Amino acid sequence: MSKYVCIGVPYYLGEAKPERGEVEALRHSGIAAELKAEWVEIKPNFAAADDPVVAVNRALAEAIRAHSSMVPLVFAQDCTSCLGMVKGLEAQAPAILWYDSHGDFNTPETTPSGFLGGMPLAALVGRGNQHLLRGLGLEPIAEADVILADARNLDPEEGLMLRESEVTIYETLADLNAGPLPEGPLYIHFDTDVVDCAEMPAMSYPEPGGPSLDESIESLKRVLAQGNTVGILFSLWNDTLDGSAEAMAATLKLIRALK
Repeated sequence: MSKYVCIGVPYYLGEAKPERGEVEALRHSGIAAELKAEWVEIKPNFAAADDPVVAVNRALAEAIRAHSSMVPLVFAQDCTSCLGMVKGLEAQAPAILWYDSHGDFNTPETTPSGFLGGMPLAALVGRGNQHLLRGLGLEPIAEADVILADARNLDPEEGLMLRESEVTIYETLADLNAGPLPEGPLYIHFDTDVVDCAEMPAMSYPEPGGPSLDESIESLKRVLAQGNTVGILFSLWNDTLDGSAEAMAATLKLIRALK
């Protein structure tokens, strides 16, 4: 029996996008069977929430709690699903290891673009967009419980906030590999755009110059070997863009590192 339960989150910023089929592609790939895991699709109740992002994350948290004896392995179309992940794992109070080529640490006041997908980590630690946490009944987590790896592209005010925060920042995966990890429960948040876009194409916001796919796999294996991972989320590629098949193949290699 697998220790994992695979949970699909086929919503982008709270909306179903029929043209986006990454989650469905992974379901049909047979990766859950490879892991000997059940595949679960969430069922948001949009009528019961004022914000569709809250509805999606409530459903994700419920799915995680319904399989509380398993390690949730979540496949999401954007990083806002971290909110439901943390809510679902709330009883274990995990620290967060966040792999990303971006900081996701903007707030509505600092963002140059207004893109909600660039704000969820800030929201988790109590900065900006607290209506999302209130909608989930989720208290902010301590900045000192967050490790951010790579984040090679930061907006100016976002970078300033991060450097002044208590978040532990590793500029490269080599730095992460050389540093200590939390001894308690750990949630791994892995945005696939952290991998160099030469090997992980079809990213909505590609950032060149990141770690190779092999380096990323080895980093995941090192963290998993510590044995205290209680949840893993992969934020996926955009299959409406060129290179989607290559991105899926690369993502499957990352997922197979969990075996």
